[in-house]
Amino acid sequence: MYKILEKRELNEQVTLMVIDAPLIAKKAKAGQFIIFRTDELGERVPLTIADYDGEKGTITIIFQKVGKSTMQLGLMEEGDFILNVVGPLGTPTHFGEGIKRACVIGGGVGCAIAYPQAKALHKMGVEVDTIAGFRSKDIVILEDEMKAVSDNLYITTDDGTYGTRGFVTTKLQELIDSGRNYDVVIAIGPVPMMKFVCGVTRPYNIKTIVSLNPIMIDGTGMCGGCRVTVGGKTKYACVDGPDFDGFEVDFDELIRRNSAYRAQESEGKSHICRLTGGVRYHD
Repeated sequence: MYKILEKRELNEQVTLMVIDAPLIAKKAKAGQFIIFRTDELGERVPLTIADYDGEKGTITIIFQKVGKSTMQLGLMEEGDFILNVVGPLGTPTHFGEGIKRACVIGGGVGCAIAYPQAKALHKMGVEVDTIAGFRSKDIVILEDEMKAVSDNLYITTDDGTYGTRGFVTTKLQELIDSGRNYDVVIAIGPVPMMKFVCGVTRPYNIKTIVSLNPIMIDGTGMCGGCRVTVGGKTKYACVDGPDFDGFEVDFDELIRRNSAYRAQESEGKSHICRLTGGVRYHD
């Protein structure tokens, strides 16, 4: 049982929780994730570790309420207990040697994953430019946290209600054109966004790391549900990733696989009781 120590709503759909998990916090590194189950009937759902404190024994998760399990987790409050939290899973991010300047890009809730990457690079003494993209001002998250670990923070919104109007790729291209020489670019967010970021960096041969989020079940490489094609070979995001060389990822295949269960995900929302807000299970 894992106690929820803190809960904070970052916007209407995104929630931050700090969880008491000393063994996980002691081993966690940037890029790794956990799998949780809210109760005995719950699904196994992976979430990236957004932050961790080994001394306090806590980990921070940030999630978007889009399906049955994340909605159920969102209904839990401080003092409640999550049945299972397993981790840290996955391979920690390896940035490479001799990095002096990096650009970390987060799209939407992907900023929750981009933040620990920027924090790790900043701690290494790397000059960090962070680009955070959102649809509009009302869903901006982690602005203060990202600003604290970035030499420069650029926020873009699709509708221009905050920061620069446009996409993260436009801002990245502007920075490259202005003479910024990046040793590595890290892109985390919707799959199309990561694909287009690689399209910007490829002509300049800038090392580009992406964090993949395929369908995942057991998180230990046993089921094969999270398989992705990287460099023409089958890889498993849970054990080989979730970080991969963006130039080698078959993004089109990943997009198709991620959309395979859209109908079932929509059905899951019907489990939320409209009267009580509770989650109801069918027998």
